[in-house]
This record gives sequence, C-alpha cells and structure tokens, in this order.
Amino acid sequence: MKKIFIINAGQHFAHSGGKLNHEITGWDTEFFNAKKSFDYKVTNVEEPYDVETEIDKFLWADVIVYHFPIWWMYIPFTLKEYLDKILTAGHRKGMYYSDGRKAENPTRNYGTGGLMTEKKYMVTTTWNAPEEAFTIPEEFFQGKSVDDGVLFPFHRMNAFCGMSALKSFHFHDVEKNMNQARFENLKVQYFNHLNEVFI
Repeated sequence: MKKIFIINAGQHFAHSGGKLNHEITGWDTEFFNAKKSFDYKVTNVEEPYDVETEIDKFLWADVIVYHFPIWWMYIPFTLKEYLDKILTAGHRKGMYYSDGRKAENPTRNYGTGGLMTEKKYMVTTTWNAPEEAFTIPEEFFQGKSVDDGVLFPFHRMNAFCGMSALKSFHFHDVEKNMNQARFENLKVQYFNHLNEVFI
C-alpha cells in the first residue's frame, strides 16, 4: 500500500479564501480513497500542528503532495513557516543528516546529505497568472516554466532532503477566469494527472 502525505497550504489571507486548494485537497482524498492501494494523511498548515507529528508524517509517507497558491512569486508565508519548523527539527531525525559536504573536500557535494532518498513528492500550485505568461518568451516569466523558474528553490529544498520529484500540476488563471464549467474541467484534468502519475 502506497502512503501519501498531503500538505494543504491554501489559506485565508487578504482577498484569498484558500477555497481552491481546499477543493484540490478534497480531490486527493477522493482519488486516493477510491484506490485500494493507497493510504493517506492530510495536514492543513493554517490549522495548529505539532512539529514532531509532522516529521513522523514525512517519514511515514512514500509520497508527499504539496498544494499551495503562489503569492508574490513564491510560497505563502504560513507554508514557509511550516517548512522552516519541520525541516529544521528534522535534522538527524530521518529527514537529512547534514549538507553533504566532508571536511576533506568542503567545496563539493553540497546538498547531498538528505535521508529521504526513497521518497517522492508532487507539487500543485494555483495562479492568477495565465499559462501563456510562462510559455511565451516576451511575456512576464520570459519563457521559464513554473518548475524551472519560480519553484526552482522549492524543488532544490526537497532535493536537499533526498526526495525526487514527480510531475507537477499547475492551475492557471484561477481568479479572473474561473467558472463552474472550467472548475469541473480542471478536476477532470487533475484526476487524469493523478492517474498518469500514480496508477
């Protein structure tokens, strides 16, 4: 049985109600619950959590699934706080041992001290930006993808702990151009993605 740890970083802040990331988390529980070969746990980062319990969830899981909106070109502050706390406390507790360097060669092998080398992770993000803002070179993100641009340090953070990435899924243009038909189509697209990645 594959064990899935779902981290929902959708939250209430300013004009954001966190609703879409909560919905996506619900889609996960629907998908993984329907497949008999999965077990899952969920953390909502805007709710109280215990750091040691969260470390145990990372160590329990085969796959960590992150859901979060992009605010000001990076992850929300509550998710950053969550990761700062859990990853720092996870030092030499099964998450990572060191930064990977050795005294005899201190300039090489940085970032290779992760202990979660058997684990994978998957990212979803929600954006006001349309997909074309990334794919057209003269648009805002200059032709850089979400994963190679804005999320590059996020992916390296996970690699520092030894994890390898599964294919991401990014929800674009979800503020200005969302309606019920598009919302339902996004669910279909996301379930197709989950089937591609996990089945």
